[in-house]
Amino acid sequence: MLSVVNNGKKVKCVVLTIDIGNSNIILGGFEGDKLSFVVRISTKINRTPDEYADKILGVLAVHNMVGKTIKGAIISSVVPPLNAVIKSAVKLIWGIDSLLVGPGIKTGLNIHCDTPSSVGADLICACVAAHGIYGSPSLIVDMGTATKIMVVNEKGTFIGVSIIPGVQMGLNSLSEGTAQLPKVELEAPKSVLGKNTSDSMRSGVVFGNAALIDGILDRIKDELGMDLPIYATGGVAHLIIPHCKHSIKMDTHLVLKGLKIIYDKNN
Repeated sequence: MLSVVNNGKKVKCVVLTIDIGNSNIILGGFEGDKLSFVVRISTKINRTPDEYADKILGVLAVHNMVGKTIKGAIISSVVPPLNAVIKSAVKLIWGIDSLLVGPGIKTGLNIHCDTPSSVGADLICACVAAHGIYGSPSLIVDMGTATKIMVVNEKGTFIGVSIIPGVQMGLNSLSEGTAQLPKVELEAPKSVLGKNTSDSMRSGVVFGNAALIDGILDRIKDELGMDLPIYATGGVAHLIIPHCKHSIKMDTHLVLKGLKIIYDKNN
């Protein structure tokens, strides 16, 4: 593991992984292969590099991470207008140029679909991590702003994805698109049959999404004619996956782990 000397003490160097999503920007720091910290800030399209630099330093300070020595950074993004902004923010803070997952970067993942360049960077990173950590073939369920269910075949090739409106998106639409339904927290009720409005909404969203995922997984199995190991990641996965009937292994930070694998391939 790379280290530097600071005031006579060896300091471990950190690779910063940054996942720019539609709702949140998640930053993870790897010391060697160990994910040592994860922090997040809300995605705001109109912030400047200076403002993002301030936000990044702020969340790192809350978690006592400001003193970390950053040796490199890599970004995946599904919000293209923020790519240059976040790269500039990282440059302002640490004086380093970030890698960006996209055309020309080595991922080790073959992509068999109509337009490989259209496959989201977050999908690529999650699949790279699943393949690199657990092996292939596999199914990956990534639950963020949208829910994505991907397949990597036995050769380690991405062969397709099903994209579903996200859990929080569905919950928000119930309250925002109706006159009488309230905003509720995302948590499972005690029963599928709610006895009040809030529990009824929670039932539909939590158990409904679990059933939806089970149904898509069954259809993929029928189409491929085989069972695959299933891995789940993403910010709301821990709220939904326990209610699925399939055996699914949780790995909350697959995208960040994929970013670190890709960083190593390119350094």
